[in-house]
Amino acid sequence: MDGEKLKVQIGANIALHRKRSGLTQAGLAAKLNYSDKAVSKWERGESVPDVLTLAMLAEQFEITVNDLLVDPNALPEDSDPGRLEKAMVQVSEKALKRKANKNVILALSSTLVWFVALFIFVITSSFDFLEKYSLLAFSYALPANAIVLLSLRSAWHDFRWNEGLVSTIVWGCLVSIYVTIHAFTGYNFWKIFLLGVPGQVAIWLWFRMFHHGRHNQKEKEHSDGQEGTA
Repeated sequence: MDGEKLKVQIGANIALHRKRSGLTQAGLAAKLNYSDKAVSKWERGESVPDVLTLAMLAEQFEITVNDLLVDPNALPEDSDPGRLEKAMVQVSEKALKRKANKNVILALSSTLVWFVALFIFVITSSFDFLEKYSLLAFSYALPANAIVLLSLRSAWHDFRWNEGLVSTIVWGCLVSIYVTIHAFTGYNFWKIFLLGVPGQVAIWLWFRMFHHGRHNQKEKEHSDGQEGTA
């Protein structure tokens, strides 16, 4: 059995037992301490839970792990638990490898941003007339690093850190503007940080609205699914 087919089977079984338990995707996600997006991806066969999460799912549904692995449309004698479990481990290993690769990409991207900032610092600090501006490179590296991470994680449809990254971009830009003005003019332009207060409130409200809208969409999908199976 190939990995993609197994992921689809696991997803179908999770959806089946979740509905039998009367849980929404958001409700199941809360019990497992995952996001509803993760549960949705499992059920669509786009990703697969790791072994420990499968055990938690089986305990939640009061079934065995093997019940989550078998083909829901196959007869019991058609299933081979040993082969299914082996394929499940292979899929889990691939998923963990992809996650590790993404973490390496994020780390390399951040390292590159700060390397560029360090390079600029070394160059500017080598000249007497630029030395007092050399530390500005690090103040710009903070929002730049957040922008890079936000872009990568959004491209991967991983939005868990977005609120913190957007806040870092806003406050990092304010810090960069402040230190730049202070370095060139000596003026203590501290009032610029007041702009961050309504900005932070707007960010908080936006992401609350975003999460609420996603939750309502999941609830609607669940209701439509129940009506379709009624």
